[in-house]
Amino acid sequence: MSILWIGLLLFGPVLWFVFNAFLLNGWWKMPVYVPLHANQQLTISVLIPVRNEAENIIALLEDLDRQSYPADRYEVIVADDHSTDHTAELVRAFQSKARYSLTLLKLTEENHSSPKKKAISQAIQQAKHTWIVTTDGDCRVGPQWLQILASYQHTTQAQLISGPVTFHDEGSLRSRIQIVEFASLVGSAAVAMFWKKPNMCNGANLSYARSAFLAVDGFQGNENLASGDDEFLMHKMAARFPGEVHFLKNSLALVHTGAHQSFRSFYHQRRRWASKWRHYTDWKVSALAIFVFMANASTIVGLGAYLAGSISGFVLASILGLKFSLEFLFLAGVLHFLKQSKSIAYIPFVQLIYPFYVCFFGLLAQGKGYQWKGRKLQ
Repeated sequence: MSILWIGLLLFGPVLWFVFNAFLLNGWWKMPVYVPLHANQQLTISVLIPVRNEAENIIALLEDLDRQSYPADRYEVIVADDHSTDHTAELVRAFQSKARYSLTLLKLTEENHSSPKKKAISQAIQQAKHTWIVTTDGDCRVGPQWLQILASYQHTTQAQLISGPVTFHDEGSLRSRIQIVEFASLVGSAAVAMFWKKPNMCNGANLSYARSAFLAVDGFQGNENLASGDDEFLMHKMAARFPGEVHFLKNSLALVHTGAHQSFRSFYHQRRRWASKWRHYTDWKVSALAIFVFMANASTIVGLGAYLAGSISGFVLASILGLKFSLEFLFLAGVLHFLKQSKSIAYIPFVQLIYPFYVCFFGLLAQGKGYQWKGRKLQ
C-alpha cells in the first residue's frame, strides 16, 4: 500500500486522538460542583412522561418522597401517555401517601407524532412552579437530587441544566457494555457544555426555567419529530440564552436507569437517537456527527486493510493506539465520576466493537421509522 493510503488511514485516528485530547482536557478542567450553601427558594415542578411503567413508577415516586428538599417547594406531575397496564392506578394509589403534591395527568391525544413532547408540553401547562425538571418513569434518583439542582441553579443562574445519567450495574456483560458506551455520550456532552458549545443532553435528567421554555416556544419547529424532546430544546435555549446552558458535575445529581434487556429494545432506542442528526439546524452538530462516523469508519477500513495484507501490523497498531489511548483515559475518568469504576475494565472491549456500532447505526439512521413503547414512529 502506498504512503498516501497509509496517510489517509492514519488521518482519521490522528483527528480522533486530538478530539479525545480536547475531551480529556475539558473533563479535567471542569470542576466538581460544591454547593456553598443550601438553596431552598426555588420552586420545582418534576415532570415524568410515562407509558406502561407499572414495574418502575412506584420506586421513582418513593425516591421523590425521600428528597431532602422541602416537600412544599416541589410538585410531581406524572403525564400518562395512554398506558395499557396499571401505571395510572398505581400513581393514583400513591397520591394519598406522598408528602409532596402529586398529580396524574392523562394525555388528551393518543396518536401524536411525538408523544413524549406532547406529554411534557401538557404537563408544563399544568405546572405551578418556575423550574421544570424532567425524568423518565424507569429512573431512580438520590435523596439530594432536587437539592443539588436547586443549589446549582442558584449559583449559576442557568436557564438549562443537564445532569448525569448512567445505567444500573447488574454485573452482567450486557449492562457494563451499555454503561461504558453511555458514559462516552455523557462525558462528551458535559465537556461541550463546559466549553460553551452544547451538543447533547438527556431528558432523563434535564431541568430548565419554565420561562425559558416559553421564550423559545417550547418544541415548536420540531414537534412532529418523535425524538429530540431534550436536544432540540437545548439547542434552542443555547441559541436564545448563550452561556446559560450548564452541565452539573456532581455525583449527587446522578440519575440511574435500567440497561436494555434485549437487543431489540437497544436497537430501537439507538435508532431513534441516531435519526435526529439529519434534523439539526446547527451545521456544527451535523459536522460532529459526520466526523465521529468517519473516524470510526477509518478504524474498520484499517482493520480490513491489515487482514487483506495491505498494511503492516505496525500501521494497524498505530491506528488502534491513536484511536484508543486517550479515549480510554477519558472514559475511565467519566466512569469514575459516575460511580461505575467496575466497568473500566470493559473499556477495551467496547472500544473494539464501537466502530462497528457507530457505522451500523449511522447508516441505519438514513432510514425512517422505529418502534417506541409499542408504537411505530417516524
